[in-house]
Amino acid sequence: MSEAPGPAEVLDVLDDEYALAILTETSVEPMSASTLSDRCDASLPTIYRRLDRLAECRLVTEETELAQDGNHYSVYRANLDRLELGLEDGELDLEIRYRDEDVADKFTRMWEGMR
Repeated sequence: MSEAPGPAEVLDVLDDEYALAILTETSVEPMSASTLSDRCDASLPTIYRRLDRLAECRLVTEETELAQDGNHYSVYRANLDRLELGLEDGELDLEIRYRDEDVADKFTRMWEGMR
């Protein structure tokens, strides 16, 4: 897996009305890029650019669904569970909890929070 995104990268991605709309819409149910284009009132290229940036930060995941006609297509689901931003001793601290986080990662985060 690639290195976790830094606070500046995540905040930069979230400083975009279309990215926020995509996260909001896909937190309810997985959606295709075409559906997102309609719901977010944005062109398909705009949606795909935002999806790429959101995926780089692990804020959305791509899944494949099978249509009734046998074709397959991609749908996107919000992967953000919780985001906390803190400022301590002149340092920004961004904690991101992902929905797809495995049990070992959750345990490690919990253990580190107890120290």
